[in-house]
Amino acid sequence: MKRVGPPLLLGVIVVCAWSLAATAVGPGILPGPGRVASRLITELGDGLIGYAGSTFAVSALGSLLGLLVAIPLGYLVAHFPLASAAISPYLAATQAVPAVALAPLLVVWFGYGALPTALLCALMVFFPIAINTTLGFARLDTDIVGAARVDGAGRWQLLTWIEMPLALPAILAGVRNGFVLSVTGAVVGEFVMGGNGLGQLLAVYRDRADTTGMIAVLSALVVGAVALFWGVRLIERKLQW
Repeated sequence: MKRVGPPLLLGVIVVCAWSLAATAVGPGILPGPGRVASRLITELGDGLIGYAGSTFAVSALGSLLGLLVAIPLGYLVAHFPLASAAISPYLAATQAVPAVALAPLLVVWFGYGALPTALLCALMVFFPIAINTTLGFARLDTDIVGAARVDGAGRWQLLTWIEMPLALPAILAGVRNGFVLSVTGAVVGEFVMGGNGLGQLLAVYRDRADTTGMIAVLSALVVGAVALFWGVRLIERKLQW
């Protein structure tokens, strides 16, 4: 209850506030929770799960691509001062350009479809994972690492048995935040580069000025992102255990 109770209570408060606001402004501007829930059920019967599956599959692919680059780079920056001095300024500079602003370039380079959208997701997840990985390896207990070296641990053994387990909480925190951001990248990518996911469905309802449909799709995105967040949290607890 300590874990589930507060989110549920906050959810009830949000739904009540939403219902009051919908009553005040009218369903044409803000449909109420009941209307959206009814539309969401209809959308599920019309193939919403397929759209959601497409979005989250592209998001997962982009997350994997970002992960494969961010973790080795974070390790490199944390362990080698020359690499840190060379890479860190550029790593910070990547945040000056919003990842979504690169979407038109990705269209020029890779065309439309799942690949450029997955690359956009990878760009979205890269920074939080790289930064958390760097912090995780940089803040290791030097006494533990030194004792392992004295006992004859090589670099690979040190990484596998000492450094990675100690840095894992920080890395997983970055993975959790990055994976949720990847959903944003997938939706924005589908807006700009096309696809068969929730972003494309959202664009269709936007063009129709279908407020209820847009909020229903956004609700599905929220549910999926929350499920993804808690799924990564569950994996995190299992690995830390």
